[in-house]
Amino acid sequence: MTQISALLVGGPTLHFTYAGLGFLTDPTFDEPGSYEGPIVLRKLTGPAVPASALGAIDVVLLSHDQHDDNLDTAGRALLEEVSLVLGTEESATRISGISGLAPWQQHRVGDVVVTAVPALHGPEGAEALSGPVTGFVLEAEGHPTVYVSGDNASVDLVREIAARFPGIRVAVLFAGAANVGRFGDIDLTLNARTALEAAEVLSSAVIVPVHAEGWFHFSETRERLVAMFEYAGQGDRLRVLAAGERVAIG
Repeated sequence: MTQISALLVGGPTLHFTYAGLGFLTDPTFDEPGSYEGPIVLRKLTGPAVPASALGAIDVVLLSHDQHDDNLDTAGRALLEEVSLVLGTEESATRISGISGLAPWQQHRVGDVVVTAVPALHGPEGAEALSGPVTGFVLEAEGHPTVYVSGDNASVDLVREIAARFPGIRVAVLFAGAANVGRFGDIDLTLNARTALEAAEVLSSAVIVPVHAEGWFHFSETRERLVAMFEYAGQGDRLRVLAAGERVAIG
């Protein structure tokens, strides 16, 4: 199968080529700073490369628009330059030009079928505070099936997705144990332990962790994630990307 060329910009922002198209997840291109709101978010590191250095961006996969660590000011400006932005139905009501997808709804672009898959940004019932989030599964003949989790904290949802897509070979997991204290000690994204559980469900997939560095509210380090996998004998399945370096995955 064809390999995927991927470059981590930082945080949740990953550019990758797939079936002849350039995909970008959750655009964040601001320099470090604070974002005011009910909960102040603090960005610690800027993008490893500017958007202009990524090459073609044919599709943006936007897990959600309501949090600055997934769509910042520069990221919002970038959306206006991209011909196709896939996101939640709610995002489409707030930002013009977004094609909103319900869970399990599909959108074909070129040779790629993109399916929106469920995600839960915290514990059960979190949507009332965190808002709706989506993940994505990409399929194309002759290419590995790719799962992009978005800000999902539920391993049960990963099980449901894996049951529908047993051929997932690359899983981009938003990890880092994001936690702003909204639900006490319950994290808003996968932590090292639940990322390992998700990887065990996705037993044939290479695991690419993103959204695990660069923000103050990430409560675990990538080093802990790597150690968790290594101690479980799963370290060889992790592909930890150095920001700014393009690599082949597959």
